[in-house]
Amino acid sequence: MFAYPKNQQSADQQLKDENECFASAKQQSGIDPQAPPPAAKTQEQKKAEQQAAADNAKQAKGGRVKGAARGAAGGAAVGAIADDEAGKGAAAGAAAGTMVGGAKQRRANKASKQQAAQATAQQQQQQEAQVGVAYQQGIDTFKRPFSACMDARGYSIK
Repeated sequence: MFAYPKNQQSADQQLKDENECFASAKQQSGIDPQAPPPAAKTQEQKKAEQQAAADNAKQAKGGRVKGAARGAAGGAAVGAIADDEAGKGAAAGAAAGTMVGGAKQRRANKASKQQAAQATAQQQQQQEAQVGVAYQQGIDTFKRPFSACMDARGYSIK
């Protein structure tokens, strides 16, 4: 903000008026515009939070067991039709089903971890944006009483 004297106030008078209006606006608004803005989280902190979210993401369980059951049922049916050896077919199907079920479970768990990390990253961005907006609103809140004070003392504020 810039203050321009309307009534040929001296530089010393302007400095005095600015200091008094600054102190008054700071007291009225509770905002100190000279204070540094809130510190943002470091990249390391953000990554650690995202990793923690991924580590705590819900994990699928029982994929191998379900796959084995499905495989055994399918293998028994195929074995019974093909050569009347449902047991061998069930065993082969269970083995294959275990592998397929485990792979599906790993993919689901990986996706769950990625989603948790992405959700945390979005929350971090929203928090940073909210902090920035709140900080700017504080500065705007300070400017109103400062401008009013300087205007009352005969200055144009821009």
